[in-house]
Amino acid sequence: MENMVNGQLMTSSGFTKKINSFETGNDMLDFLKSADPEELPEVIFLDIIMPGMDGYTVCREMRSDPLLKDIPILFLTAKIKDEDKIAGFKAGADDYLSKPFNIDELILRLRAILRRAKRPELPVLSNNHGMIGQAPAASALPGIGAPLAKNGLVARFRIEVTGYTLDTRSYELVTPKRGKVRLTPVQYELLLHLMSHPGEIFSPNRLLDEVWDYPTDTGSPDLVRVHIKNLRERIEENPRIPNFIRTVPGYGYTVGPEPSA
Repeated sequence: MENMVNGQLMTSSGFTKKINSFETGNDMLDFLKSADPEELPEVIFLDIIMPGMDGYTVCREMRSDPLLKDIPILFLTAKIKDEDKIAGFKAGADDYLSKPFNIDELILRLRAILRRAKRPELPVLSNNHGMIGQAPAASALPGIGAPLAKNGLVARFRIEVTGYTLDTRSYELVTPKRGKVRLTPVQYELLLHLMSHPGEIFSPNRLLDEVWDYPTDTGSPDLVRVHIKNLRERIEENPRIPNFIRTVPGYGYTVGPEPSA
């Protein structure tokens, strides 16, 4: 299976970097921590059940290391239960694909992950009416903390919605009840998208397209559902009765207060 995946990735996806395989998580971490920055991989595939250190622990180790924390991680595993997926995302995974899987779907997800990883980090533009998107170019940005004013728009590095404040430089969310929370890369992108459009309802398929950058009919709405559940557990005062990331039955998800009747 490993040889098939490696061969397909090299020939079908345009992925030309060297692919390294490791028997254990410890071996991989030893390699990564001793590698030169240019030798670090663009993406990592992890199983959960491995000799010695399991995949969850490897993922957490990477997310706690300043040099490794931003490398995208995709779990490829035979564990299919929701609690397994939630544990993977809590550990910091970007995506999760259960075995057996279609190699074409894996390649599409890999391409989407790599596109997301290469997006420039831009401040959010706002006007007097709220958040309206991201700045079109990073080259002209002023120093840290200084807003960029142009055509009536102001680039800001914080987004505040109903008492929740997202810092777009530190990837931290300040919550009313739980204090400061450091988000994983996927949690940050998901929350940035929702908080940039407060009150707007996003279906799971739309989020797969706009946040995960997956082509139409690629990826499962369950991926969005599990990420939302995990995010609520981290930031909501009562995750069972969320008052910030709300579900609109039959439509999708939105952030902000529930509209008054």
